[in-house]
Amino acid sequence: MIGRKSRGEIETMREAGRITARVLRELGEIVAPSVTTAELDELAQEIVSEEGAAAAFKGYRGFPASICASANSEVVHGIPGSRRLVEGDIISIDFGVVLDGYYGDSARTFAVGRISDEAAHLLDTTRDSLEAGISKCVPGMRLYDISHAVQTVVEPEGFSVVREYVGHGIGSEMHEEPQIPNFGPAGKGPTLKQGMVFAIEPMVNMGEAAVRALDDGWTVVTMDGSLSAHFEHTVAVTDEGPLVLTVER
Repeated sequence: MIGRKSRGEIETMREAGRITARVLRELGEIVAPSVTTAELDELAQEIVSEEGAAAAFKGYRGFPASICASANSEVVHGIPGSRRLVEGDIISIDFGVVLDGYYGDSARTFAVGRISDEAAHLLDTTRDSLEAGISKCVPGMRLYDISHAVQTVVEPEGFSVVREYVGHGIGSEMHEEPQIPNFGPAGKGPTLKQGMVFAIEPMVNMGEAAVRALDDGWTVVTMDGSLSAHFEHTVAVTDEGPLVLTVER
């Protein structure tokens, strides 16, 4: 059964989401050629500590950093380190906050300097697919309406939706039921109700959908070496419509 959150719980998650959004905004402001992914991780930790919260990913199942930093053909779960960004890269940063026992989770993909038109189109399409999924987060819709909305934005552009990694419920645990694929038939799955909260996160490849994990046990890359983009928001289902929690107020 999918859990529903009280107004108070959603407000706590909204504050966790605000901090998450602030971190991603400030990281985006320093993304540039020659910046290392370790420097991005350090800034994220400084901000979240200043806010009196904790980085949700650090130590989660043994993950060694505060952010996931995935560049170019890396899809998700990239480990920050000495890698320096270069002009034309794209870098996906996934970040989460835990505050007073509740989680916020969000991701954005940033251009490093000037990128190709094809890469820019990938980023725009992935962002648009997230917005399409969010639009279905209203009472009375079905869970796979979210999935179908994402898929129908991505695939007509010639891109592929990653199958193995999906969105999820979120609340007092970072990963709660249900899983939310970014593909599937409309009109299927549980009915959405007031108080449900989801992390919706399309991961979209420029080439084929297939992915594989590297030997570090974390970093996931496209099988064909094509670029991949990732956007994510934490969203509450409310009677007034979708409430995006991972934004600054």
